[in-house]
Amino acid sequence: MRIACPYCGERSLDEYLYSGDATVRRPDFASPTAQADFVKYVYERKNSPGQHRELWYHAAGCHAWLVVTRDVSTHIITAVEPAKDVALGTASSMKDTA
Repeated sequence: MRIACPYCGERSLDEYLYSGDATVRRPDFASPTAQADFVKYVYERKNSPGQHRELWYHAAGCHAWLVVTRDVSTHIITAVEPAKDVALGTASSMKDTA
C-alpha cells in the first residue's frame, strides 16, 4: 500500500505509523456517565467493511499527522488530508459535506 502524503508525495507504507480510528471522540470526564462512556471509548469498536477514516503519522518523512480515508476491504485509499485541516474543519472532504 502507498500513501500520497500532501507534503511529500506518494510514499511506501513503511514510512508511516498507523495510529487508529480518526472518528473516535474522547468522552467528557465530567459527565455523569463518564465511566460507562470511557469503557465504550476504550473497548467497543465497530469493524465494518467499507470506507474508514484513520490517523497515520508520517514518521520517516515530514512528520505530519494525516487522516487517510481507505476502504478496509480493498485497501483502496480515496483521500489523504492533513489532520490539522480535518480538526479545524477546513479539509477538502469536509467542505464537500458542508
